[in-house]
Amino acid sequence: MCGIAFGLEDRVVVVTGGSRGIGLELAGDFLEQGAKVVICGRKQENLAAAVEKLGGGGRLLAVPVHVAREGDVENLFETAVRHFGGLDILINNVGMNLLAASVVDADLPVWNKIIEGNLTGAFLCSRKAARIMREKKRGKIVNISSLAGTKASPGMGIYGVAKAGLEMLTKVLASELAPFNIQVNAIAPGVVRTDFSKPFWATPAVCEQIVKAVPAGRIAETADLVPIVLLLASGCSDYITGQTIMVDGGASVI
Repeated sequence: MCGIAFGLEDRVVVVTGGSRGIGLELAGDFLEQGAKVVICGRKQENLAAAVEKLGGGGRLLAVPVHVAREGDVENLFETAVRHFGGLDILINNVGMNLLAASVVDADLPVWNKIIEGNLTGAFLCSRKAARIMREKKRGKIVNISSLAGTKASPGMGIYGVAKAGLEMLTKVLASELAPFNIQVNAIAPGVVRTDFSKPFWATPAVCEQIVKAVPAGRIAETADLVPIVLLLASGCSDYITGQTIMVDGGASVI
């Protein structure tokens, strides 16, 4: 856990993809901060396991959602507002990748699935959240991007395009929503030790090559990301908007 107080007591937070990996870690830390947390994911069994692990004491709600489906997204936010009385923070954490040899050789269904999972879902969730936040002229949206959005990587081409789009979406939303006191920012980690990236870090030879490209000398743990997200979700970042913060151990500078 983070161990720093960010003044998030009773804030209502939606964390997409909150049943595992980075999203699960963030959900736990928001609960530790005293927030009311709504997590979503596609699989009910993963959500049930997350709820059992997180507890929450009545401050946690899990909703099955496919973030690229407009109806699911509408239901997610309407449920959050109805259950907790409002919405303060959105964490767009859902991400997915299908390894492809190249963009040129990729099939259209693969392209569509990766773009939907990483960009379309963030658009739909941000659009709905922003409409709610505009009413009370306050809110925070934090997008989880990736080093792949700024640095082309083998097998990560479409994923990188989607994350680059997410970073531009961050800037556009920040510009549009600034008059309503809504800040929109992103973080861009490199490889993080989660199930999502396991094909990379679980293979010693591949992991060694990745670490060689990280000045910090290791890949990230989920806990490395938490304080930055909490900062961007808190009142400490009221004059920060439209930014993507690299959380990559220095990999983007070499």
